[in-house]
Amino acid sequence: MRILVVEDDPVLLDGLSAGLGLAGFTVDAVATCEDAYAALKAQSYGTVVLDLMLPDGSGLDVLSFLRQRKNATPVVLLTARDQVQDRIAGLDAGADDYVGKPFDLDELAARVRAAARRGAGHASGILEWCGVALDPARQTASFEGKPLSLTRREFGVLRALMERPGATVPKAMLEDSLYGWQEEVESNAVEVHVHNLRSKLGAGFIKTVRGLGYRLAEEGS
Repeated sequence: MRILVVEDDPVLLDGLSAGLGLAGFTVDAVATCEDAYAALKAQSYGTVVLDLMLPDGSGLDVLSFLRQRKNATPVVLLTARDQVQDRIAGLDAGADDYVGKPFDLDELAARVRAAARRGAGHASGILEWCGVALDPARQTASFEGKPLSLTRREFGVLRALMERPGATVPKAMLEDSLYGWQEEVESNAVEVHVHNLRSKLGAGFIKTVRGLGYRLAEEGS
């Protein structure tokens, strides 16, 4: 899942990018409101991690920018301002969660996963479809009860499809979920990942919808 992190402290921003990357997220990182606006205009994200105190404004301005455009992307506020009234103001402005500094990175990753899960309408943290189970928290997978070895990209493709069972997911959306700004995307990258997944899960597990994208096989098919 691709997320946007907005944080003006360069050391903390690097740490968040690295830590959340290791937790399985594709991370785009910016340090100002203006850069956040540009990113949000150009890209869809699974979740936004948003610092409140930024050099050119407040994170609440960025949050308002999103909500005024009817953009329901989950937002986790991250700030040293952790008074009750601050939390109330952030949540009432449309945030989905509020994490005070200092924080535990594993807990932040869990809160990002939870916010994204609620945003997508999933109650369980485990994604299941046709004998495959994905655990985004542990980044583990199984097929018919047996451990399934997947690369990070393969896991990302399968996760993006299993978060939208029954839907056709465009190739561009899969690429966006897998690759950040600094990563070059080869033209056939998604095709290669899908080919590898089919070799592990069966040729019919992922269907190609010509000209539109990919979708999972129907349950029971």
